[in-house]
Amino acid sequence: MTVGLCNANPVVHAKKDRIARTEQPHPVDSSSAVDPLDVYDYVRDIRDPEHPYSLEQLSVLSEESITVDDNLGRILITFTPTIQHCSMATVIGLCLRVKLKHCFPPHYKIDIKVSPGSHANEESVNKQLNDKERVAAALENPNLRQLVDECLSSDEF
Repeated sequence: MTVGLCNANPVVHAKKDRIARTEQPHPVDSSSAVDPLDVYDYVRDIRDPEHPYSLEQLSVLSEESITVDDNLGRILITFTPTIQHCSMATVIGLCLRVKLKHCFPPHYKIDIKVSPGSHANEESVNKQLNDKERVAAALENPNLRQLVDECLSSDEF
């Protein structure tokens, strides 16, 4: 058992065998229509901040947890932390936001939320993840930025 982890023994699922439809890490251009699978292809391999597994492997994200309204330019990701008191929920949300900011045109509004009932501080986490000033301030913290960058690194794990 690992000391200091919120969820020392998470349930790990097999990665889905499917070929990504998007060419990573190239951003989507502004003339292309975007659908949930495009978004999922970009975020499924983000590494969990505490474990050497992807968000997909820990079932933090799924294809069904992403909705896109291309007409309104909105992307909504709802993720499910592995435990109710996950201290890394905001870091996961920051990782998702940073990744999507680099992959999609700036006219897309990105909303990131924890699944209803999946986190003890759901309202607080959602507020923090969708407040531009709080996100900017968090990413100015060098230690937090380093953790986000490590989770987004393209190294195989």
